[in-house]
Amino acid sequence: MAKHARPVSTIQQSEQQLGAFSAQNSQDDSRLPRLCRPMRLRGLTMRNRIWLPPMDTYSALAHDGRPTDFHYQHYVSRASGGFGMVIVESTAVTPEGRISPCDVGLWEDSQIDTWEWIARGIKNQGAAAAIQLNHAGRKGSTGCFSLGYEGQSVPLEEGGWQTVAPSALAYGKLREPRELSVDEIHEIVHKFRDAAWRAMTAGFDAVEIHAAHGYLLSEFLDPLTNLRQDEYGGNLAGRMRILLEIVDEVRGVIREDMPLIVRVSATDWAEGGWDIAQTVELASALKAHGVDLIDVSTGGIIDGVTIPVKKLYQVRFADEVRRGANIPTTAVGLITKPKQAEHVLKEHMADAVEIGRAALRDPSWPLRAYAKLGVPTEQTPYPPQYVRGAFKVKE
Repeated sequence: MAKHARPVSTIQQSEQQLGAFSAQNSQDDSRLPRLCRPMRLRGLTMRNRIWLPPMDTYSALAHDGRPTDFHYQHYVSRASGGFGMVIVESTAVTPEGRISPCDVGLWEDSQIDTWEWIARGIKNQGAAAAIQLNHAGRKGSTGCFSLGYEGQSVPLEEGGWQTVAPSALAYGKLREPRELSVDEIHEIVHKFRDAAWRAMTAGFDAVEIHAAHGYLLSEFLDPLTNLRQDEYGGNLAGRMRILLEIVDEVRGVIREDMPLIVRVSATDWAEGGWDIAQTVELASALKAHGVDLIDVSTGGIIDGVTIPVKKLYQVRFADEVRRGANIPTTAVGLITKPKQAEHVLKEHMADAVEIGRAALRDPSWPLRAYAKLGVPTEQTPYPPQYVRGAFKVKE
């Protein structure tokens, strides 16, 4: 049996019973706050609209792309903490597509078994399990807490690699990337397809494609980072070609009932760059190609720009994409309080919210939110072992 694989056992059967308990206590009820109501995408129903976004942990310390006991604990604890969907961090579709040597990956079949263990653990605690697939492009081969070189390119002799991009333009002080050939672009499209098949095989409920934050697909979209004059550059149709090809390949290999999500940066906050108008046009095209939801973030594409970070600062972009493309969206970015999150949904600015850094501090953020919003304990998705410690419901 491969390392980290977990056999079927009475423990697993017990986990399945806990998942059934959570689902039973999360039935749709129009009297519930919007944050706590179920949401359906294709054949998948999430027990609420509080989702854990993909956040890199840089903890594949063997540099083999395989998740570890830490990843299991990290994701399953948030599932038992009440999240409706848990989206696993940036998962590389090739070794060279990692942000850091310590990134996780799904570039080969031997990695499936460890992901199967984690996907099963998330689902057994009542949450939907999704995974984000990514290629880091010119922002790859960077350091991390365990390796050093944070914010820098890892030297080749220390395990770094030559990065690639649509055009040979460096990000900040990172190593200059090599421009991809058309044949290499086609290979990357197929790598996303193959990784999506592995994610489905591992038992994930949904797949997210990362086209935000200045990684490879974001680099193709942005006119400031894509200077190509072939079919993968130039106008918007050319710049979004690779993403649409990936969506078509992924949609063709995963089950029909599996939701497909795309994460975008709605703006790069730079003059002449990627903006909300292009994002809405892209979202409309993605919807036509079978994407079910747009995960709306911003920034990360151009180094050194000023981003007006404040509470709820990205919500308006989720709202504009939702209305402009008539597609479900999630909102993320300094949403830290239950009433803030409820306001976003009550005003129909997004269909779900993602709780990121606040969830790193508090794995049970959703359970606390139910109480803050006045939901009785018996309608809150507690694992039965934790009910005695339930948050006090606001009167």
